[in-house]
Amino acid sequence: MVKILITYYSVTGNTEEMAKAIAEGAKEVNGVEVIIKRVEDTTLDDLLNAHAIIIGSPTYYGLLANPVKKLIDESAKLHGKIDGKIGAAFTSCGGDFSGAETTLMSILQAMLIHGMIIQGDPKIQHYGAVSIRKPGEREKEICRRKGRRIAELTVKLFGK
Repeated sequence: MVKILITYYSVTGNTEEMAKAIAEGAKEVNGVEVIIKRVEDTTLDDLLNAHAIIIGSPTYYGLLANPVKKLIDESAKLHGKIDGKIGAAFTSCGGDFSGAETTLMSILQAMLIHGMIIQGDPKIQHYGAVSIRKPGEREKEICRRKGRRIAELTVKLFGK
């Protein structure tokens, strides 16, 4: 069974709702164990033990939230040890043109430096799932799609 870690930071609950929807989508795929943790409770061992790592953050001035950055900074201790794992990102933001894509790219950039595998989406929200304010049903379905796609790729690469 493959393990997918979904770790997130949420103040208003919007990013947390997205994490839950991503988990719903991932759980639709056979052979997947999904672990959801707040970023403050996520350890380096959690990153090591997952086959796929999905990180969510609210968008703050076009950047990821400090607790997410702290986890990414700590992950430097794992440099070379999470190479080849699958990575993905998601974010919630306060409005249009508020920096959601730069937030996603900052998370994905760290994953790429770790040597992680990133899967884009050719149909919608190419870099990762985004919700402007509270996620509605459309945004939740985008999150479930992201979860399914990452789970399918993880099973394809790491399942037995």
